Amino acid sequence: MTPSAIFGKGRYADVNGINLYYETHGAGRPLVLLHGGLGSGEMFGAILPTLAAHHQVVLVDLQGHGRTADIDRPLDVTLMADDIAALIEHIGLRKPDVVGFSLGGGVALQVAIRHPHLVDRVVSASAQIRRDAIYAEMLAQQAQVSAAAAEFMKDTPMYELYQRVAPRPEDFPRLLDKIGTAMEKDYDYTEEVRGLQVPTLIVAADADMAPPSHFVEVFKLLDGGLRDGGWAGESRPKGGHALAILPGLTHYNLADSPLFAAVTLAFLDRRS
Repeated sequence: MTPSAIFGKGRYADVNGINLYYETHGAGRPLVLLHGGLGSGEMFGAILPTLAAHHQVVLVDLQGHGRTADIDRPLDVTLMADDIAALIEHIGLRKPDVVGFSLGGGVALQVAIRHPHLVDRVVSASAQIRRDAIYAEMLAQQAQVSAAAAEFMKDTPMYELYQRVAPRPEDFPRLLDKIGTAMEKDYDYTEEVRGLQVPTLIVAADADMAPPSHFVEVFKLLDGGLRDGGWAGESRPKGGHALAILPGLTHYNLADSPLFAAVTLAFLDRRS
């Protein structure tokens, strides 16, 4: 069976004004898994078997991505976090963990901020909390994302995936416009992160879209990196938070990496 053959056998949930596509893989403690921008749940094909061997993985296609059609509202991580909260309640998940990468990492963080009573632990990977943390050359590239770029993306995996699975394949330029607009918007979630009550693992590649120092800064907001942890871990961050900078990776291959799966499982399965 090819990796793509395990996908596309999910269902839809009419929640929060959107018809949200999701699939369920494996068994065990529930884990909601959220993809990056211009992707879908299929982007986790390389690590899904590892995660599903330990957890019931609920793989979601976010607004306008994959098999979830777009609706008439902006692409915004806070709105998409509300979608995920509504999905958790709709399918009756009891305190699932939420794991997200890039766009999905931002959504996962917002689920923890906005709906802490619904989730147990969160892993937020490659998701900076301030726009100005992104390298200047990357911000310049993001400024070029619009419907006009659709023609130039026809040979990319993102375009191929969208054409293969989207309910309305002709909406790809619209998705690019919406993502471009979202990336232009300034944001700073420093204060929201500082008050986070859900145990959270911050993950980044050592050559990510923002420097490792930014993710260390996020960890400091969570009471991390401020003192020695103690022989028995008694002085680790009070909220159970953690940080992982993964070696030899970039923003573009972190979600495929067994290292990402390994640190995610290590964090989620440490319940003491």
